[in-house]
Amino acid sequence: MESSFSSKRNHVPYICSEEENNSSKTQNKYREIISTLPRDNGGYTTTGSKLFDNLCCYQGFWYHSNSLEGVMLAQEHFKAQPSDILVCSAPKSGTTWLKALTFAIVTRTHFNDSSNPLVTTLPHECLPSLDQKLHNRNPEFPLLATHTPYTSLPKSITSELGCKIVYMCRDPKDAFVSTWHFARKLPIYGQEPISLEAAFELFCKGVSFFGPYWDHVLGYWKASLEWPERVMFIKYEDMMRDTVLYVKRLAEFMGYPFSSEEEREGAVEKIIELCSFENLSNLEVNKNGMRPPRSLVAENNAFFRKGKVGDWQNHLTTEMAERLNQITDQMLGRSGLRFDVSS
Repeated sequence: MESSFSSKRNHVPYICSEEENNSSKTQNKYREIISTLPRDNGGYTTTGSKLFDNLCCYQGFWYHSNSLEGVMLAQEHFKAQPSDILVCSAPKSGTTWLKALTFAIVTRTHFNDSSNPLVTTLPHECLPSLDQKLHNRNPEFPLLATHTPYTSLPKSITSELGCKIVYMCRDPKDAFVSTWHFARKLPIYGQEPISLEAAFELFCKGVSFFGPYWDHVLGYWKASLEWPERVMFIKYEDMMRDTVLYVKRLAEFMGYPFSSEEEREGAVEKIIELCSFENLSNLEVNKNGMRPPRSLVAENNAFFRKGKVGDWQNHLTTEMAERLNQITDQMLGRSGLRFDVSS
């Protein structure tokens, strides 16, 4: 079954033709635009972090150049299909868990427990990414993933509402701490890893990969209020609190509801167990594997740290936490979106 999955994944049509992707003219056009964009690292000459260094601002958000080329390519050429399901999040907001859950739900009739690709493949590699320069669409498993902000998604998604969107967000304090730990696990050469204080200042300014975090969250939150039948907005904390309920809602929203028989047979619980932090983090591929090199090179175990709610309390001072809470209230307060800042 695994080889069948791999075969299908490698032989689906491109969203953009290979000629478009490899065209030096197209590449030069994007690079010329990128070369004119504002750059900022908060006044630091270098922070020793690939997540915070060498970022450029495009349409109000911060990107690395390689990632931005993929975003621009998608904006220009991607055509959403009604069957597409776009799995979205800001970095380090429960992305790995959400990808695993959506993949397991959609593919549950195709694999058994031992043959599921999640057993041998990092969840990030199970879903084609909209942010990469080659975009594969699998007609049988219509899942795509992205960190792209809502306002920078291709118009075929935002204007024509050509597909469904699932978005997960997380308390900014936990999202920041997770981002900092992840940044320190990325390979750097001849530099010290970024300090918590330096990363914190940049995060508060909004200068982080696909940041500002609050603007990223707000874009999808507003879209979910305007088009609830098309955009499902989930808080990481809510999913952790009642995983069974939200997995059922997620399956229903995506068009893959659990039957009464499946529920009686424990299908929901099996998916939750398969995608649990404890299970995924202990798989050989996620302990010792390496993600294929793209814009960021990382060992697979970098995507699995704790997955806990409220871990920020082990890292942030009271003053840091209060500052992030104040920024969150200032940025999101009028939107109606709230986080439980007491946890």
